Amino acid sequence: MVTFFIKVKGIVQGVGFRPFVYNLAIKHDIKGWVNNDEKGVNILLYAQEESIENFILELKSNSPILAKIDSIRIRKITKKQEYKSFEIIDSSTSKNKTTIISPDISICEECIKDINDMNNFRYNYSLTNCTNCGPRYSIIETIPYDRCNTSMKEFKLCQNCQEEYENPANRRYHAQPVSCEVCGPNVTLYNKNNIVISNNIEAIKKTAELLDKGYIIAIKGLGGFHLMCDATNDNIVNKLRVVKNRPTKPYALMFNNINTIKRYTKINIIEEEILTSKERPIVLVNKKENTIISKFVAPNVNKLGCFIAYTPLHYLLFRYINKPLVATSANLKDEPIIRTKEEITDKLEDVIDFVLDYNREIINTCDDSIIQNVRKYNIKLRNARGYAPTSIKLKKELQKKILSLGANQKSTISIAFKNNLILSPHIGDLNSIESAEYFERTINTFKRFYDFEPDVIICDKHPNYESTKFAMKIKEKNPNIKLVQVQHHYAHILSVMAQENIEKEVLGFAFDGTGYGDDGNIWGGEVLLSSRKEFKRVKHIKYFRLIGGEIAVKEPKRVALSLLFDTFSLDEVLAMDIPTVKAFKDTEIKMFYTMWQKGLNSPLCSSIGRLFDAISSFADILQVQTYEGETGLQIEQNYDKSIISSYSFEIFEEEIDLRPMIKEIINEKDKKLICSKFINTLVNLILEISNIYKNFPVVLSGGVFQNKILLEILLDEFEKEGREFYFNIDIPSNDGGISIGQIYHQFE
Repeated sequence: MVTFFIKVKGIVQGVGFRPFVYNLAIKHDIKGWVNNDEKGVNILLYAQEESIENFILELKSNSPILAKIDSIRIRKITKKQEYKSFEIIDSSTSKNKTTIISPDISICEECIKDINDMNNFRYNYSLTNCTNCGPRYSIIETIPYDRCNTSMKEFKLCQNCQEEYENPANRRYHAQPVSCEVCGPNVTLYNKNNIVISNNIEAIKKTAELLDKGYIIAIKGLGGFHLMCDATNDNIVNKLRVVKNRPTKPYALMFNNINTIKRYTKINIIEEEILTSKERPIVLVNKKENTIISKFVAPNVNKLGCFIAYTPLHYLLFRYINKPLVATSANLKDEPIIRTKEEITDKLEDVIDFVLDYNREIINTCDDSIIQNVRKYNIKLRNARGYAPTSIKLKKELQKKILSLGANQKSTISIAFKNNLILSPHIGDLNSIESAEYFERTINTFKRFYDFEPDVIICDKHPNYESTKFAMKIKEKNPNIKLVQVQHHYAHILSVMAQENIEKEVLGFAFDGTGYGDDGNIWGGEVLLSSRKEFKRVKHIKYFRLIGGEIAVKEPKRVALSLLFDTFSLDEVLAMDIPTVKAFKDTEIKMFYTMWQKGLNSPLCSSIGRLFDAISSFADILQVQTYEGETGLQIEQNYDKSIISSYSFEIFEEEIDLRPMIKEIINEKDKKLICSKFINTLVNLILEISNIYKNFPVVLSGGVFQNKILLEILLDEFEKEGREFYFNIDIPSNDGGISIGQIYHQFE
């Protein structure tokens, strides 16, 4: 008989790892014990050496579905001690927390069977879960992941649940949120005046009835509330737009199953796989024409953001309503998703008619993830429920603890310690007091998880970003903390390098809407020779002015007018018979020309994102946009694959001059021609510059590369050329990936 000690690190808590180890030990006639601590799972094995070898082989190859093993360390113990049985023993604690927290996971098939089985004591229980599914991140206060460290600590297990919780052969063994209607949290339906209507399954039945009648209801999910309504009812979907002041931004739709999604959309095999995966993200897919989905769900676009019911509550709801439902995050503009009924009734009283709540606290909010399939790749546009917190295992152990604070839009934070790099879930735009508070709360959450106090803090260079201000505030309080600022677009390129663990120098194309440049101007059309430690700006879009500053982001016609001023005289512009000029009065054009000429509230900009805005104005698609990225969606929708022509441009030593393109565009009338030739022009521009720097791998990053058409064409062209290239897949290409890029800059 021999004794071995095994240390397993990774996502190995709250995923059924200990009962898996227990049953594996029984199978191989092994004695000893298993437990959790803040670093992971500890296993002591006492048996014949051959049995232990077989155990280790199966441990590596057949671990629980939700587990993610980062490392397994095995050592033989010479000290002789005999063990008579195999036991699961209590968690041990120390002050060195490194175990990785699992994301929240959608309900599993076994739990769906339980809530549909009339003979099961969890029949109709809307908060059913097991070690293979349910809440994790959203209910945990700190690690290790034990019930006493979650929002379930208030609920004492009944005898039935206790027996399952203590039985290592049961899939609910130490499933920390385990409960039933007798001992656990319950569901309650309230009207907007906070009066109870009904409870549990009756509340869900009533909610379905009210949705069918055309009411807007706030329904609690895993990481926050959704605003939900009948997606086939024009009147109610349009009412939701009016009361939320959200004129055209598409709404996500929740469906009961994949077959219903197929009825309304055109999906490929890869999209079907990701829609039905355990993560259940929102997936952007092409919609069918002439369905009963309301025209107000996604006005003027041919895509739908679809996802399948992912909690038992949602599944029970769809038992009583056979319609797709609008399921949009419950929040006010620029604020995070709401997690309590009190906030809902306080902030959205004029929006909602009823609230369906349950009394298990959401400790950490987490929005829905968004995925877009591009060729064979599932690309994250928002990294949240199901995927986040996202952990990356580092090859080398860090000597310092690092915190990076990301940007201002689509905010995330990242932390790195030892050989762990962890990206937080999507936080959102830091444009309100509430979102700034949520940002700070998220930082404190991760500090609490890992007893983490940073030695190094990294932020953006923009002096007005809330994340930058927060970094400065910490530095002021703690002078010994090292503060590092990383240029925004360089961080975009670094995010891909971190994702792919690239050490060599790359040619990076950082195309987005905005970012503070090293020269104080607004960047966004940048070509950067980048290593992990430094970058050189080798090319950029020739500067143009944003007339009126921030308002130009909302009014594409101002960007287009500025490009006209760059290319033509004032008299020539006034004489033009094109949509952009028609969108202004002559007096406005003259006033804006003065502002442009004198640089009055008209900062210089090199942004490709703003070029998309200008193109939408020239093509008369949008002169004013109501949400970020609207022009990009519209241009993508108007792309015609049969059009292979493009516009002219000139590449100089440092600048990319697009004035030749502007001269050609004003002679075009067809919007599909303008949009198609513009996308083709960007492709040609990237390919031409890439060929100037043939010895470097190409990296694409920034929000512009969320444009599916643009990315698809580039992938095809680079593959055709046999070019080494990389782009954001698991880390968002938008500003949600900035914090990962920032932190990668500091690795030794």
